Amino acid sequence: MKKLNIYDELRANEYPGRGIILGKSADGGSAVAAYFIMGRSENSRNRVFVGDGGGIRTEAHDPSKMKDPHLIIYAPVRVLGNKTIVTNGNQTDTIYDFMDRQYTFEQALRTREFEDDAPNYTPRISGIIRCGDAFNYALSIIKSAGGDPSSCQRFTFAYNNPIAGEGHFIHTYMGDGNPLLSFEGEPKRVGIDCGIDAFTDGLWNALNEDNKVSLFVRYIDIETGNTETRIVNKNK
Repeated sequence: MKKLNIYDELRANEYPGRGIILGKSADGGSAVAAYFIMGRSENSRNRVFVGDGGGIRTEAHDPSKMKDPHLIIYAPVRVLGNKTIVTNGNQTDTIYDFMDRQYTFEQALRTREFEDDAPNYTPRISGIIRCGDAFNYALSIIKSAGGDPSSCQRFTFAYNNPIAGEGHFIHTYMGDGNPLLSFEGEPKRVGIDCGIDAFTDGLWNALNEDNKVSLFVRYIDIETGNTETRIVNKNK
């Protein structure tokens, strides 16, 4: 698979929806995680990321304008020991709870399906990073069968011994539309060739100005577990 420029990928897609990037820093010392959300409706755009313990959660920027918290208020990032969980919905909690009871990432996600937002049936995308002696990461997508909600499809992609300066990118939608078409194929191989501030700025500036809402980026020292985090919200 060709390694893509992540910024070009984002610029070329007006509405990728929500996206997860997992990988390894260019110097080889850090695991990298990024998660962004976009929105077309006032309800979706009325959000910010805020820190929540070792992770983050979404909350309403203006609570008086919140119409329906269903599917848009959740904890995208949680930390369990040396594992960092990143998802686009409340399956973050499912993964956390199952893995805390010694089940696997895949076993947790078998209990979940795509979102109940007909006619889009938005995929649930999830990722997990394991640091320490055996650094690796995995990405998952749960989606309907070509928009048919009678069939649920689950795919997991595991990456062992990740290559420095590379990552993988998965997002919810192929692009804007009505209905929105679910992501297809394997996660995209992308470059991560800079430090956290340059990477954060590059991602944020590449996202569509009208539709972008919030961005989270974290670099995790693979050996020590120490973290650096950046959060950018369009709603200040």
